[in-house]
Amino acid sequence: MPATTRNAPDRTLRFGFVFIGLLLIAVNLRVSFVSVGPVLANISDDLGLSSAAAGFLTGLPLIAFAVFSPLAPGFASRLGLDRALWMSLLILASGIVLRSLPLPGFIWAGTALIGLAIAFLNVLVPSLVKRDFPLRVSQVTGSYTATQAAFAAIGAAVVVPVAQTSPAGWRLALGIWVGLALVAMAVLLPWLRRHGTGTVDAPKPEVSYRSPWVSALGWQVTIFMGLQSIAFYVLMAWLPTIEQSRGVSATTAGIHLSVFLLISVFASLAAGGILHRGSDQRLVSFASGAVMFVTFLGLALAPELMLLWVLLGAIGCGSLIVIALSLFSLRTVNYPQAASLSGMAQSVGYGLGAAGPVLFGGLRDVSGDWTLPLLVTAGIMAVLTVTGVLAGRNRVIGDKTSL
Repeated sequence: MPATTRNAPDRTLRFGFVFIGLLLIAVNLRVSFVSVGPVLANISDDLGLSSAAAGFLTGLPLIAFAVFSPLAPGFASRLGLDRALWMSLLILASGIVLRSLPLPGFIWAGTALIGLAIAFLNVLVPSLVKRDFPLRVSQVTGSYTATQAAFAAIGAAVVVPVAQTSPAGWRLALGIWVGLALVAMAVLLPWLRRHGTGTVDAPKPEVSYRSPWVSALGWQVTIFMGLQSIAFYVLMAWLPTIEQSRGVSATTAGIHLSVFLLISVFASLAAGGILHRGSDQRLVSFASGAVMFVTFLGLALAPELMLLWVLLGAIGCGSLIVIALSLFSLRTVNYPQAASLSGMAQSVGYGLGAAGPVLFGGLRDVSGDWTLPLLVTAGIMAVLTVTGVLAGRNRVIGDKTSL
């Protein structure tokens, strides 16, 4: 029997296992920090946090994403990609436990560790996709993005009932997510023991690549990542408040946010399915950016159509994140370069994502109304649309045509 035929079942088993592992990692990428918001009032009352301190607690993971993302490629280079992913899950599990312990200062240390771990996972997962699914980048990216969004929505819905019914309150509600990290670690551990880094990681000659930090294309992808992050985090931070100021009840605003998260799951899956069908990603990038431009323009000029803008925003954000993450693989020549671009883009991107809601709120304070910040954000989305066309061209970093 030919070796290629004999090895086909092994390759299928390997790819299936890696895909399951990838989805288990994706489950952990959002839920442990988005679940803080619904019980933030409980945390503040229990620990005596000021509004500023509470805001810093929710923003700390984003700050960690921006600070630690550039370190992830070096971490993976030293340990090997698979071991780096597993160690990141271990750091995540440790952070979740520390955050829930009733000891002074541990909530801050645990939250910082959670931010560090997720920063590494965010950067390294696109590198894993580039290495093991080079022909299915967009489909796999859509799948794991939808998975993380779905579990984030579940976490936001579950955390309050758990906190209300448990004697441990918010500590148990936030601590239960360690189980997801432990499951992912347990499933991936036998694979590490069996294969080590020698057969799982790619051959050593692939480590040579052009740095995205000195590439125009690398900066186009990075700016695209950052601007789409602004759209998502502005809506997550301010959409319920904007709706309530327009006469929408708090309950309805909460339902709209749940609808937003649910629709974004299906938008991510759809984007993953269509992203690879054309010769490049210019059209889908332009269309998704245009949807966000219309969303913010509509929120400013026609707030009576609020549900329509919520739906369009969900479609746009769900599509844009898949495009951005896919570009890390599609615009690079090998998985170490994909990790480098991912670290660069997510560092800058989450920095912009963290600053976006703050600047949005500042414009609201200056103007006394939501119209100015919404129009300014619509202008940013117009820049996103143009950047998407540039980043969506069929190029890779290192090509003479990659400007």
